[in-house]
Amino acid sequence: MHSKPGLSPAMVGLIAAVITVSIWTSFIVIARASAQLTLRPLDIAFVRLVGAAAVLMPWGWWINRQAARAGQPTGWLGVSPLPARTTMVCGLFGGLLYGILVYSGFFLAPAAHASVLMPGSLPLWTALLALWLLRERVSAPRALGLAFIVGGDLLVGGASLLQAFDGGSVWRGDLLFMSAAMCWSCYSVLARRYGLGAVHATIAVSTFAALLYVPVFLLLVSQGLLATALPQAPWAEIIFQMLFMGVGSVVISGITFTMMIRHYGPVRSTMITAFVPGLSALGAVIFLGEPLGWNLWAGLALVTAGIMFGVRGVAPQAAAR
Repeated sequence: MHSKPGLSPAMVGLIAAVITVSIWTSFIVIARASAQLTLRPLDIAFVRLVGAAAVLMPWGWWINRQAARAGQPTGWLGVSPLPARTTMVCGLFGGLLYGILVYSGFFLAPAAHASVLMPGSLPLWTALLALWLLRERVSAPRALGLAFIVGGDLLVGGASLLQAFDGGSVWRGDLLFMSAAMCWSCYSVLARRYGLGAVHATIAVSTFAALLYVPVFLLLVSQGLLATALPQAPWAEIIFQMLFMGVGSVVISGITFTMMIRHYGPVRSTMITAFVPGLSALGAVIFLGEPLGWNLWAGLALVTAGIMFGVRGVAPQAAAR
């Protein structure tokens, strides 16, 4: 018998890694470019959730239906695969607050700052929260990596904070980026604490955020309490945001990241995603014409080195939880 032709596991892992890094990198550049178009931050968050929910809510309903047929407990409202409390807590941090904060940040600060502060703050907040909630020890290499990350963040965020005395507003965007990273870290630590699978967690987070945010957004807009640019936005812009921000950055990158972890393992996968800060900063220069001062270059180098040291300082068994 001849084996069926197909991609080898190594090739599947490589393709998944390329797709994941490409989407994560493009997200930073495209989100900043979107700030120069029609839609406002809360509009983009709305479109993102609608796009993701259009794919994930039917998926969640199908998972619950299969569970009901097998006599197993179903999740929240029959559309989330997870129980109500887990769905709400994880959805609050990983879906609702993260989207609002990150898109608001791109309207105030350049993509190069997001390239440093979001991936850079993520390991820092995660380590602090894991130390508090999971009682995880911080090894010496990981502590050194976190020190590099703090130094890189200070080089970028500190410079813009000093400009606040001259009336600058970039520092507000930097704080929003770091707050968004903290929310995502909260979600990541909670997902690890509850032992959630990537697909079920992604469905639950997006479902909760969509069911809470979309009705409130529409109600506030209909009552004239919230300004929106959706009626003025071209359909091409809305559909693109729905497909890339919703389907691409939420659904596809979530699946490919899971595939990447399955092939490379959590430690090597995190090392691969360390390419994101440098690539997105370079993309901001090429596609958006953003300048990279010495402090950004130095901050980027420190954050990238910090991520690499931090990953090397994580025990394989701890990283695989």
